[in-house]
Formats: sequence, C-alpha cells, structure tokens
Amino acid sequence: MSLQTDKSTDWLYTISSKKSALNLNFKEIWRYRDLLLLFVKRDVITLYKQTVLGPLWYLIQPLFTSVIFTLIFNNLAAIPTGEGIPSFLFNLAGITSWNYFSACLTGTSDTFKKNQGIFGKVYFPRVIMPLSVVFSNLIKFGIQLLVFVLFYIYFVFFTSSASAARPDNVIVLLPILIIFMGLLGLGFGMIISSLTTKYRDLTFLVGFGVQLLMYGSAVMYPLAYFKEKVPEYAWLVEYNPMTRIIELFRYMTLGVGEFSISYFLYSGLISIVVFLIGLIIFNKTEKSFIDTV
Repeated sequence: MSLQTDKSTDWLYTISSKKSALNLNFKEIWRYRDLLLLFVKRDVITLYKQTVLGPLWYLIQPLFTSVIFTLIFNNLAAIPTGEGIPSFLFNLAGITSWNYFSACLTGTSDTFKKNQGIFGKVYFPRVIMPLSVVFSNLIKFGIQLLVFVLFYIYFVFFTSSASAARPDNVIVLLPILIIFMGLLGLGFGMIISSLTTKYRDLTFLVGFGVQLLMYGSAVMYPLAYFKEKVPEYAWLVEYNPMTRIIELFRYMTLGVGEFSISYFLYSGLISIVVFLIGLIIFNKTEKSFIDTV
C-alpha cells in the first residue's frame, strides 16, 4: 500500500517564516479576533482582580499626578497655564493623553520576553499580543477621558475659574489624534521589545527613559513657556511628536496651546513611520527570537 500526497490540496493557511517584513495580515488577525478579545479581557480585568480598589486605580493615578503637578509646577514654580485655564484641568489634559501613549509603549516593550512561554508552544499571529495591549489601554484611556470630561464640566459650569476653557471645532479630529498616540506607542514598543531579545539592558532603561521623555513632552508646562524660557533647547521639545500630540489635545479640549494643520500632519506622519519601522523589526525578530530570548 503506497501513500500518495495530493499536491492539489488547498490549505486554509500556511505557517511559514518566509513572509514580507512589512506584513500586517488583517485577514489572519480577523480570524484570531476571539484570541485578541481574550487577551484584551485578560489585560483589563485580571490586572486588578485581586486588588482592593480594582478599576479605581485607573482614576487614582491621573488624579493624584495632576494634583502633584499643580502644587509643584504651577503653585511653587509659578508656571502659567493660560488665562482662565485651571492648572488642575491643564495638567489632567496632559496626563490623560500622555498616559495612553506611555501605557502602550511600556506594555508592548517586553512582548517577546513576557510571552516567550506562549510563543514557544502555540501558533497565532504574534502581532496580536502588542495589539491587545493597545486596545486594552484604549479602554483605560476612555475611562480617564470620561473623568477629564467630568472635571471639565465641574470647572466650567460650577466654578468661575475656567472662563476661557472651551473646546475648539477641531475636536472632531480627536479620534484620529488618539490613533496617532496608539500607533506611536505601539511602534516604539515593538522596536524596544525586539531589541530586548538581544540587549537585556534596554529593559531597565524603559521605565527611566519614559519618565525622562514625559518631561520633554510638555506634559506639565505649555510649549510656548518652554520656548520663551529656554529658546536654545526648545527644538528638543518642539520636534518631539508627543509634544505636538499633547498640545493638540489641549487645544482641542481646552482651547489653549498651539494648533496648525502642519503640526497635526507632522504628528501623524511620525506616528505612522515609527509604527511601520516597529512592525518591520518586530516581524524580523519574530522569526528567530525564541533562540535568543
């Protein structure tokens, strides 16, 4: 009895390491959408499952950080936030937008190391793992954005300290700006995750580097103030894509800061380029990371 192989068999899909470096197979990701949703649920629910306050930690961190920034930078250092703009609301806007980017970056920066056990046993599109981090953090961002809106309503309608705080018409572009935040954090995260498979030192630098980057992204001060006080180093902050995104977010929600369509396009272009670079490096590392991680 001879065994014959039917070469005409049509396979559903083929698992192969021979694929384009710039590959984001949406069809395959859609096929594994249930797994993606499972990872998102895991990240959102199980992280705080055995904590006392649970999801309230989503609210405590930005609120306490905003209070500390207001006391130190606005009250002690006397950094202005704009006439008619409450310092707390100004800082909360910056922290809310910054938190989504930083959570996406740090959450995806150890993808290969944190999931090496799963990656070595079962096949699924590896990019699903960092994508799940972006989507789960989007839920957290939505909660923090709702808190920002509630405080905005309080300051505008129940106090007289937010007379100049008005959303601009360009707020319709806010969903696109949020996509820019996610792409930028995802791109940098995939780059760092790929490099840490060989250079473990980067793991220790991520937390420290993100903290330094926050101070260079105009989270707790207006860009115009920095340009006025330190003009010779203003370009370091001015050309930081997250600075532009935070300035745009404040302008859209509070009507304070700088806005131009060129800044918006610049932020989008950098975010897309960083994401594509991260995707290329991630796909290349995926083929051999199990031997080095």
